[in-house]
Amino acid sequence: MSLLRSRLHSDKDRQCPACCATSGFKSAGLLLGLSAHYSTLPHLNGRQSWTAMECTNEPQLKGIVTRLYSQHGYYLQMQPDGTVDSTRDESSSFSQFNLIPVGLRIVAIQGAKTGLYLAMNSEGYLYTSEHFTPECRFKESVFENYYVTYSSMLYRQTQSGRSWYIGINRDGQVMKGNRVKKTKGAAHFLPKVIEVAMYKEPSLHELVSEPVSPPRKTVKTSDSPSLKNGQKEAPKAEAS
Repeated sequence: MSLLRSRLHSDKDRQCPACCATSGFKSAGLLLGLSAHYSTLPHLNGRQSWTAMECTNEPQLKGIVTRLYSQHGYYLQMQPDGTVDSTRDESSSFSQFNLIPVGLRIVAIQGAKTGLYLAMNSEGYLYTSEHFTPECRFKESVFENYYVTYSSMLYRQTQSGRSWYIGINRDGQVMKGNRVKKTKGAAHFLPKVIEVAMYKEPSLHELVSEPVSPPRKTVKTSDSPSLKNGQKEAPKAEAS
């Protein structure tokens, strides 16, 4: 009977006795919630992975290092200063992102070089955050043309309920999420997988409610990023 209880405890609860608490372990089936582009990736193998990683506080989540290639021919990019823009240069190291599963078909998008998280605020602007907050959670969905869309888990149109999406227009400008339509090419991305990687589960931080200033204009660009709590926002783009 003691042996049975032990097996039920480890198999059902997935708790490490040494840790004395639920540690946020993500089950082997979690990765199946990601898009079909990485449905063939190997995933965690049950008790062996739990035992090896939970007790040693090692990375627990299997995600990917990837480039997000827009249907309009641009790669999403995060500059060293946190600015979010795009590039046609496939070799740019700043176009590499960590896609970390944080729920069923929900991902955190982290710049591989900067370590910053991509986020969308209540006005639809993309920005970068040092901390993982609810604004950093994006739903990953496969569209009918096999491209992938990424929509905010927190914000959507009030009346219609339409989701807000990450988008790049035909000119390579990052758009406001509330101006991006799911059916348009601006919202469609193709993840180009570089490698499979293991990640620690991001710690969720609360949002800081402060007003957001509109984008500032400079002599270099017509839609320069604005700052939100010391963080860079992506330029506003009107067209899709």
